[in-house]
Amino acid sequence: MSRRHVDVLVVGAGPAGLALAARLAAWGVNRVEVLEREQEAGGVPRHCRRREFDGPGFARRYAEAAVRAGAIVRTGVTALGWCEPPALDTVGPAGRETITATAVVLATGARERPRSARLVAGTRPAGVFTTGELQQAVHLYGQYIGHRAVVVGAEAVSYATVGTLLGAGVDVVAMVTDLARHQGDRLKAVNSRLGQRIPLLSGTTVTELRGRGRLTGVALRHRDGRTTTLACDTVVFTGDFVPDHELARRGGLALDTGTRGPAVDGAFRTSREGVFAVGNVLHAVESAAAVAREGVRAARHVRDHLAGASWPPAVPLLVAPPLRWIAPNRLAPATTYDPFVLRTAEFLARPVLTVTQDGRVLHRRRLLTTAVPNRALSLDGRWVGSVDPAGGPVRVTAR
Repeated sequence: MSRRHVDVLVVGAGPAGLALAARLAAWGVNRVEVLEREQEAGGVPRHCRRREFDGPGFARRYAEAAVRAGAIVRTGVTALGWCEPPALDTVGPAGRETITATAVVLATGARERPRSARLVAGTRPAGVFTTGELQQAVHLYGQYIGHRAVVVGAEAVSYATVGTLLGAGVDVVAMVTDLARHQGDRLKAVNSRLGQRIPLLSGTTVTELRGRGRLTGVALRHRDGRTTTLACDTVVFTGDFVPDHELARRGGLALDTGTRGPAVDGAFRTSREGVFAVGNVLHAVESAAAVAREGVRAARHVRDHLAGASWPPAVPLLVAPPLRWIAPNRLAPATTYDPFVLRTAEFLARPVLTVTQDGRVLHRRRLLTTAVPNRALSLDGRWVGSVDPAGGPVRVTAR
């Protein structure tokens, strides 16, 4: 097995990883290499097509920009695990090799939880998709999808799924969410464009899939205890994203209990010196444009590390229910923080966000809008300078 060294090794050629690599290469960092296990760079946008977003074009532009700047993008290469961070064992068309690096950047993204991970009972018929599987089937392979579909979820990704199904000639008979109402702002727009109303079944859970060979229907449980069956030959499970954190876990990096991705500070530094993380592996899931901007910001901190900047200890940043998570989630001294991203598990009308450490209030702010599950909240970082580096964890609450 061969062994070689690069300055920066980026794992994942989605928008975040490519944007970071392009910026570093443009600044003159010599050996910047990006590994992608799929056969084409660009990440999820490669198979996202909507009226307002040309995903394949977006992915192509970022991949071309990275190569044009001087970064090396290698596809069909999988990172198997760590020798000793920051060094990775990989396998690709040229066989196995070990790559050591001064800095490793994890940009491995996120994935949707499939039906099995959501513990939905029943048979295993054809016609069951996640959003990503659906987009690939429609846009990359032109596969047959079905005639009547149920979409599980009612957030932004769910509405994009509706658009994909309609574009493939599939009728959407219902959207189903276990929450009290939808979590997007596009339901009216979708219905207006269709000239029809797509039923939204709120407070409803899919409990079982039915059919042998091909899906024939889904069993539903409603909030009032009623059970019904909805006839369909296609079901798409949307949202419920989890970070692709396997490589971080194998490397012994600290994982945040809320995001389930690597814990990082405002400079995208993980708990392991020399290892950074960026993009949706940190916060599943934000838009392609948002994580690309994050990659550009992270590039500056990677460059500082290459120049010998210190790797300071950090104070944990935690949230309390009904907040689900916050990112970044480590507070390092002398580090500038862009607005933090948060998610809530409940609808909260104009909540007050309070930041405390050891009983001391560092910041308090009332949001002017309703906090909605599956939609990002932001919290400015002007209070970070008040954190005691030797104190206990910093906590954020919403009331």
